[in-house]
Amino acid sequence: MSRDPRSTSDNRRMLGRLAVVVALMFGFGYLLVPMYRTICTALGINVLTVSEDRNNDGIWGGAGGQKPSNSQVDLTRTITVEFDANVSGPWEFSPEQRSVQVHPGQLTTVMYRFRNTLARPAVVQAIPSYAPRVAAEYFKKVECFCFTQHTLAAGEAKRWPVVFVVDTGLPRDVHTITLSYTFFEVGGRMPAAPDT
Repeated sequence: MSRDPRSTSDNRRMLGRLAVVVALMFGFGYLLVPMYRTICTALGINVLTVSEDRNNDGIWGGAGGQKPSNSQVDLTRTITVEFDANVSGPWEFSPEQRSVQVHPGQLTTVMYRFRNTLARPAVVQAIPSYAPRVAAEYFKKVECFCFTQHTLAAGEAKRWPVVFVVDTGLPRDVHTITLSYTFFEVGGRMPAAPDT
């Protein structure tokens, strides 16, 4: 059987077209990441790459080391955020400042201090609560020591950040939010009674 030369030519053209389609699909997929970044940056919603703008010391890069402006901050409102620390056990635990004034949408960092006063290591964790209760839905923590358990050596002291944003959707009748942490030892272990 002999092949029809026209059929062979049609097959080659079809193969060429398919190769062009594959190359175009690959190129489009390759360009999606830079296109996504450009669109998000233009719209001011590029929150996933904020950490790329800071060096390892947490200092913002760019012109003059200034933090980039966030066009989603509601400058017409000011919310007082109060910080409270409770302990269940013999610890020292407190915020470095009792309150801050923030605008909804503004990224804010506060520090907490903790010290294990026990003569042994302890595995500890913090549980947050909010007042008023409705605030929990609008208080967004970006970084918090409450996300994980921590093992601290006897007498070890730590400083931990809480990085948060109060969502701009917070009801207008809420002017103060209290963030309260209860710090406890995982498993509820208490120190042994001293020998007498």
